[in-house]
Amino acid sequence: MLDSLFPGFTSFSTEVAGGVAIHGVVGGEGPPLLLLHGHPQTHAIWHKVAPTLARHFTVVACDLRGYGDSSKPEAQAEHASYSKRTMAADMLAVMRAQGFERFAVMAHDRGARVAHRLLADHPHAIERAVLLDIAPTLAMYEQTGDMFARAYWHWFFLIQPAPLPERLIEADPQAYVRDVMGRRSAGLAPFDPRALAEYTRCLALPGTARGICEDYRAAAGIDLEHDRIDRDSGRLLDTPLLVLWGADGVVGRCFDPLREWRRLAARVEGEALPCGHYIAEEAPDALLAQALPFLLG
Repeated sequence: MLDSLFPGFTSFSTEVAGGVAIHGVVGGEGPPLLLLHGHPQTHAIWHKVAPTLARHFTVVACDLRGYGDSSKPEAQAEHASYSKRTMAADMLAVMRAQGFERFAVMAHDRGARVAHRLLADHPHAIERAVLLDIAPTLAMYEQTGDMFARAYWHWFFLIQPAPLPERLIEADPQAYVRDVMGRRSAGLAPFDPRALAEYTRCLALPGTARGICEDYRAAAGIDLEHDRIDRDSGRLLDTPLLVLWGADGVVGRCFDPLREWRRLAARVEGEALPCGHYIAEEAPDALLAQALPFLLG
């Protein structure tokens, strides 16, 4: 099925630290571009934009650890095995295995939080970054209000102690995918049935529910510790950033993405796009119109 979503791309699996293997696809030619997905999805989110991007870049689209066909390691103390620091190190290892020491990144949702940690921990490796529909994690937690908590209920459901959320997800993975994604502003209409089938298949794999919950538990704990240390240091990210968010989405209604990213980074530009949360699938042409000129520099 993925062959039809990513024609001309080749699948790979790269072992990174700790025996964890990261799955992805690679295609195209030119300077390297890493693509990272969000929840509850896989690298399949990029299928509408990958063919165009591959005309300009060597595109590497990965499944985060805990998601897709990547490994789903057991939980560790403080959820450290799913910290964004650890997940960023995964992606650095993948890109080095592909032969790239420096690269650009475009990332959505959870993947954009991994990209943020790449920028903070490995600034030498990142040429420029496009972050889709997030404000910084620390800002979102510190500014949580009623509207955000109701709309992003899963942030608070998934961090509950194991195994409650895992058990409920595993009881009906298809319903979880359709309910979480379908209740956003655009419903299920933007999603290719092949991509939806892939999200459901991967969510039903053993360990995925645990991986997803551990990702969020880390975000509500150890990741915030890392982010506070960065904020308190006063050091600004210096990599060029393009921040895009959905005009119909929750992030833009509850937060000011440009203001929040400008508190953390020296070079930030961006704007809202005419869509909801799932930008690459809802508004691929609008995304490419903004991202390509920025990525090509």
